[in-house]
Amino acid sequence: SAGVAKPEEPSVTGADASLRQATGAVSGRPTVSAIICALNEASNLPHVLPVIPPSVDEVILVDGRSTDSTVEVARSLRPDIRILYQDGYGKGNALRCGVQQARGQIIVTLDADGETDPRDLPAFVDRLLLGHDFVKGSRFAGGWRNKPLHRLLGNFLIVSTCNLLFHTKFSDLCSGYNAFWRDLPERVNLWAEDDWNYEPLIIARVLKAHLD
Repeated sequence: SAGVAKPEEPSVTGADASLRQATGAVSGRPTVSAIICALNEASNLPHVLPVIPPSVDEVILVDGRSTDSTVEVARSLRPDIRILYQDGYGKGNALRCGVQQARGQIIVTLDADGETDPRDLPAFVDRLLLGHDFVKGSRFAGGWRNKPLHRLLGNFLIVSTCNLLFHTKFSDLCSGYNAFWRDLPERVNLWAEDDWNYEPLIIARVLKAHLD
């Protein structure tokens, strides 16, 4: 659909990627954790959780103190889901909580509003197995039509600034659909102490670490 986020180039590549690729080829496919940050998303979760591919080893929902039945719906749709309750406020804090407690070798973050299609998840994992450290999803990989004007304008300003500063060719920095190796936060100063950890700033920290 028009709103689905798909992996786009450039993916961010690091020095350890070839070693991970070789290790994966020998020991089998790495384990995958899918993280979904949710706040009052009970009506949207039925469009997300049932279509997460069976190749995902762990599904984590980080709840931001929802006042609806988000947690109950999540458990009914996926009895094996891990429910985490964030210790702070905002999506940035929720992302950090989920990533820090994930068990998989590969972490994929998804939006809970249905704008990202979990069925595309294997494509993100495949990019990592080809030697990338971080794969960024784009809601605009299939074009710009049928998008709200305010979203187009905001995204244009953020993406243009990033592409100018880092000489990249991104089309979307605000999508929550991203994949990276579990050890990335250990090698890159990914998290801000004030939990201002939204997607554009995470990408900027990865690029600033010269993994491009």
